[in-house]
Amino acid sequence: MPGVSENKDGSETETPIPKFFTTIIYSFPYLASPTTNSILKNTFPMKRTVRPLFMLLFLIVFAATVTSRAMIRRGLISIDHETRVMIQDPQLLLNATLLKHAAIDIGEEKSKQEIQNLLDGNIRSQARHRTFVSWRRFIHHDVDKSSRNVNLPATMRSPLFYRYWLDFRKVLNEWARKKRFQPGIMLELIRSVKVPIDRYSGVFDSSEQRYASCAVVGNSGILLNKDYGSLIDAHDVVIRLNNARVDNFEHKVGKKTSISFVNSNILHLCARREGCFCHPYGANVPIVMYICQAMHFLDYTVCNSSHKAPLLVTDPRFDVLCARIVKYYSLKRFVEESGKGLEEWGSAHDGALFHYSSGMQAVMLGLGICDKVSIFGFGKSASAKHHYHTNQKAELHLHDYEAEYAFYRDLVDGRKPIPFLVDAFKVPPVVMYH
Repeated sequence: MPGVSENKDGSETETPIPKFFTTIIYSFPYLASPTTNSILKNTFPMKRTVRPLFMLLFLIVFAATVTSRAMIRRGLISIDHETRVMIQDPQLLLNATLLKHAAIDIGEEKSKQEIQNLLDGNIRSQARHRTFVSWRRFIHHDVDKSSRNVNLPATMRSPLFYRYWLDFRKVLNEWARKKRFQPGIMLELIRSVKVPIDRYSGVFDSSEQRYASCAVVGNSGILLNKDYGSLIDAHDVVIRLNNARVDNFEHKVGKKTSISFVNSNILHLCARREGCFCHPYGANVPIVMYICQAMHFLDYTVCNSSHKAPLLVTDPRFDVLCARIVKYYSLKRFVEESGKGLEEWGSAHDGALFHYSSGMQAVMLGLGICDKVSIFGFGKSASAKHHYHTNQKAELHLHDYEAEYAFYRDLVDGRKPIPFLVDAFKVPPVVMYH
C-alpha cells in the first residue's frame, strides 16, 4: 500500500509500496479490490487518516480468506472420512433383530421353577426322583427296592446325607443367583479358571497372564484323517472334551492333557462308580464342567470331595453368554437357509432344549485364558464318524453344529464382530485345523 510522507516544506510525497504487500496481492489477485488496484497504480493517493483503517480492513479480509480456505479443505476431508466410515461392509455389522431374539431364553422360566423345586426339596417328578434315588444309593444309604417308586421326601436320615444335602442346596442357590447375562464375564475367566489351576500346579506369580498357546481338541472323526498328535502336544495347554480316549490314538490326537472339559452328564455317569472316578487322563488333571441340569449338583457335591485336582463349575454367566452367541448364529443360519421367520426357529431346534455343545464352550474358555487358540477335531465329513473314539454316527439335534462352525470361521477370520462380547475383550488369534 502506498505511503505518504510529509516534507519539511509541507508538501507530501508517496513512499514505495512494501514488497511483501505486492507479493500478497499478486499471489491472490481475487483479493484485490478496485481500490487496491488503483493504489498499486499510484493513481489514488490516500490521506494519512484513511491509511490505518484501510490497512486493518485489508488484513482482516486476507486472514478471513485464508482461514475459510483451510476450513473448507478440512470440512471436505471430514465429510470424506465420515462417508467412508458410514459405508461399511454389511457382513461386518451385527443384526439388531437377531441380537434381540438371541437374548430370549425360551426355557428360562422352566429352569427357574426346576431350581426352586430342588431348593424346596420337591423331587416328585420322575426324572428328579430317579436321580435322587440313585444318588442316595451311591452314598450307601438304605433305600429298599420297594421304595424306588415312592416319592421320597427330602428329609434326612443320617448326618452324612444331611451334610451332603446342605452342601447341595448351598452351591445350587449360589449358582442360580449368579445366572444372568453379563458380557464382561470373558474378562474374569483368568481369575475364575486359570488362577485356581495354576495354584494347584504350584504357580502363583502369573495370575494376570494368559497361557501362551492352547489346543482345544474336539472329538470329531475327521481327526483320524491326519496325524496331529505331535502338533497338539506342542501347545502349552491342551484342553480335551468329555473324557474322549487318547490311548491308541496318540498319533492322531496326542497324549497331553492339561484341562479336561466335560458336561455334567459325564460327571453324572462317573458318580455311579466307586470313588466317583472320573479321571481318564490322570487324577492330577483339573476338570472344568458346565451344568446341563441343576439336579447334577448332587453329583458335584459328592464327587468334588473325592477329587484331588480342582473340579471347577463354569460360571453361569459364562454359560448364558455362550448360549446367546450360539443362538445368534443359529437364528442367522435358519433365516438365511430356510427363508422362514424367526418365530419358527424354536420348532425347528427343539425350543427350550436347544443348547450349545461342549466343544463350543471349550473354545470360548480357550479365548478367555489363552493368547493363541488352535482348534482340532471340529467339523464333519460324510465318511467320518461323529466321534473318533466311538461308533456313533448321528449328531444330537439339540445342537446346531453348522451354526457353531460359522462362529469358528468368524473367529479365524478375525475381522467380524462376535455378538454379545464387550469391546474391552480382545479375541486372540485363532487357527482351525481340518
